[in-house]
Amino acid sequence: AGLIDCGSYVLALAVDGVGTKMLVADALQDWWTVGIDCVAMNVNDLYVMNLEPVAFVDYIATDSLSPEKMAQIGEGLNEGARQANMNIVGGETATLVGLVKGLDLAGTCLGVQKKDLVITGEAIVPGDVIIGLPSSGIHSNGLTLARKIVEECASYDTPLPNGKTLGEELLTPTRIYAGVLRVTEGCSIHGMCHITGGGLLNLKRLSKYGFSITDPLEPPLIFKWLQEAGSIGTVEAYRTFNMGMGYAFIAPAGSVATIQSIFPDSRVVGEVTEEPGVRLKGVEIR
Repeated sequence: AGLIDCGSYVLALAVDGVGTKMLVADALQDWWTVGIDCVAMNVNDLYVMNLEPVAFVDYIATDSLSPEKMAQIGEGLNEGARQANMNIVGGETATLVGLVKGLDLAGTCLGVQKKDLVITGEAIVPGDVIIGLPSSGIHSNGLTLARKIVEECASYDTPLPNGKTLGEELLTPTRIYAGVLRVTEGCSIHGMCHITGGGLLNLKRLSKYGFSITDPLEPPLIFKWLQEAGSIGTVEAYRTFNMGMGYAFIAPAGSVATIQSIFPDSRVVGEVTEEPGVRLKGVEIR
């Protein structure tokens, strides 16, 4: 997010979109969840700096207007805003025949925080623990590779052992980590990371120190299927997908109890090290 100095406060702007997940929605003719994804990708990027989302605008570019598609997208956007406790204050829908093929959905989110409460990662020190929060699935990153594997090796209607189809798994909306703001009020947090495209490599943005993941969260079934069907190695998977960890806190060990009281499904997955880089069970992720 970009920060705007407003005296004792800062304003922040984040912008992001749904990407090629929209093509999965088109294939399934189900556009409800992508609105939640659009909001989630923006607000989660604000939460990592302890910024409170307050307002959102969406932008839709399409080659033709479909009332049904627009209604479903709108419902999803509203649900995402409800989960993030903020307002959608406007938006734009542009029909761009000849320039756009299909539909692209993006949004911009405004956040606010007292300047001295912004968390940048500068406080991270070796010995801090890494607390992982589970993702709801693939979220909104790595869909180009995931779609390729599904379309070449199976179909969106292919069932998984959990009873869901591959298409349903890929359309599961991105988790919105709204409880983050309660955590930062209740304990010391040195840094936070939204695990998006690039997987564990996102952690490198936070600090010059290293991040050692020794006990990763269990990846959901969809990732195991993608790895097997697409012959994707472990390192490649963890630098492409979130692999079941959608968000991470970096904090002193004394903060773990507070974090787990707000996010009961979270747990310690590793620690910060003097040696730079990101490692998964001792193997460096590059």
